[in-house]
Amino acid sequence: MTTEPSSAVSKGTGSLSRRMILIAAAWITLLLAGGGFALDRVLVSAVTRNFDDQLEYVMTAMIVSAEIDDAGEVSFTREAADQRFLEPGSGLYWQVSAKGRESFPSRSLWDRRLAYGSAHTDRSVHSYDSRQFGTERLRVVERDVQLPGSPVRWRFQVAQARDGLDAQITTLRRTLVRSFALLALGLLVLAALQTFYGLLPLRRVRLEIARMRGGHASRVEGEMPIEVAPMVEELNALVEHNEKQAEEARRHAGNLAHALKTPLTVIMNAATANADDLAETVVREARTMRRQVDHHLARARAVGRRGSAHSRADVWPSLESVERAVARLYRHVRIDVTGPRDLSVHVERQDLDEMLGNLIENAAKYGGGSVFVTVGAQAGFVEFLIEDDGRGIPEEERVRIFDRGVRLDTGKPGTGLGMAIVRDVAEIYEGTVSLEESEDLGGLMVRLRLPAAGTVG
Repeated sequence: MTTEPSSAVSKGTGSLSRRMILIAAAWITLLLAGGGFALDRVLVSAVTRNFDDQLEYVMTAMIVSAEIDDAGEVSFTREAADQRFLEPGSGLYWQVSAKGRESFPSRSLWDRRLAYGSAHTDRSVHSYDSRQFGTERLRVVERDVQLPGSPVRWRFQVAQARDGLDAQITTLRRTLVRSFALLALGLLVLAALQTFYGLLPLRRVRLEIARMRGGHASRVEGEMPIEVAPMVEELNALVEHNEKQAEEARRHAGNLAHALKTPLTVIMNAATANADDLAETVVREARTMRRQVDHHLARARAVGRRGSAHSRADVWPSLESVERAVARLYRHVRIDVTGPRDLSVHVERQDLDEMLGNLIENAAKYGGGSVFVTVGAQAGFVEFLIEDDGRGIPEEERVRIFDRGVRLDTGKPGTGLGMAIVRDVAEIYEGTVSLEESEDLGGLMVRLRLPAAGTVG
């Protein structure tokens, strides 16, 4: 049964543009709704207050012109100036009332009377709405006044139909709603344009990545805003890192193939010729191939681990572990380690153990019985000095010792790959290794420098 390969589908969390526009729309709606409600309250209150002031002005004029006649009733020295007080049902009315006295109404009231509540006293101006005339809603202003020469407290009332006031409020609210709706539309269009223009660099990045995938470009190019530029730089650095790893992988594969080609040819020739030493030839060449495979596997592991941003190893535990292992192999060798105990390097622990193990084991193997390891911090690096009291290495041979398979002392077991592995792994982590003469012990001194890791807060 065959299965069709499933295509990878990227799952998104929705449109970023839509999310930004929706947030802007919700915020704009909330602000305009709150601001519109507050402005409506202020404007309606101002219009209503202006309406009441006009009624209060008329009532004040009535009070000023009012006097008590011989019969003890209220009379006016002058008629109200507004003609509507004389027209029945005109919508503008006045009335003077008192407890136990007959009300004195304007002609416009005709046979109707304004409600007079004698249970309370209005020493100051009192304004309120009233539906006492059924469908004709009234706005009433009233005040209690005691006129000179009269012990009676008279209530002066002026009322006007709310039709004009309600029409003003309706017009005001319609204008307010239209204005705020237009403002909201304008703000939403502005938010949409801002979102589209603000996210335009991200669309450019996406198109540049598509060009890279299509083979038309190798990097994301072009100037970017300062908010997007760091992301583009990191993306280009990631691409460069992947290209470097791919190139290293190709180079290692080619080197390994080339290194295995000669031993395999020797084995095939010996097998074809039925050579008498076929078994010895196979064993010898197999060991050579194993050394090459071990070397390239070590490099491949280091390259694969180098990409981790969290690569970190504490120096002192690694030194103690290597020192114990080497001391068991070379019991006659004295190994002294000194230096700060809180240093860390930006290297994987396995790779640090492998480099220190090779260097300290070589010092113990080829030295005269004493190995001195000094560790310290040097300008962003951790420096290891591995010294022995052996014969050392001539200066002209120090470069060649890093070549794969080179052994200056063939009388002792080894593969000749230790120093080459140390150099390659150190370079992978942007470190260095060099050979010098030990001033204290007289033998060889290996200086290994590895990038220091930041302190853990």
